[in-house]
Amino acid sequence: MRLWFEPDFTAPSSLPRYTLATMSIPVEVIGVRIEMPSNQPIVLLKEIEGIRYLPIWVGAVEASAIAFAQQGVEPTRPLTHDLFNTVLKLLDSKPIRVDISELKDGVFYAELHLHGGVSISARPSDAIALALRAGAPIFAAESLFAQAGIEIPDEAEDEVEKFREFLDQINPDDFAS
Repeated sequence: MRLWFEPDFTAPSSLPRYTLATMSIPVEVIGVRIEMPSNQPIVLLKEIEGIRYLPIWVGAVEASAIAFAQQGVEPTRPLTHDLFNTVLKLLDSKPIRVDISELKDGVFYAELHLHGGVSISARPSDAIALALRAGAPIFAAESLFAQAGIEIPDEAEDEVEKFREFLDQINPDDFAS
């Protein structure tokens, strides 16, 4: 049985089949921030219809790429993720979906699904940066929320809104080493 969260989405037959045991939850990128005291950037994902969040630790370069994409910043010269999307367009392909699929030994794994039925194993940070540039949906495995998710009840939404405001005020250059 295949589970898709967009009724008009027609999945190529080569994409993986999902069962309830491996169900994917649609998520949105809340933003990127620096975790203290380690000074390590994290990207924060939130399930679209729920109260669970999934923090993923990422590198400084990837944090900047995600922040640029969220803020609509177009650098004078293409970054690696911009270049990769351009190459995909020239090859008549594009990212159609990202699945954050696994957490093993403290490392997150993702699958980047491309138009034409090709799937590529990717770091979540790279896959998220590409998905944001292409407007592709992002999903996270239900099991990841059980392993590493954080529940923030509705009354904490004010804190989340403050976090979003903070993200609107920061500059992607703040993530440079």
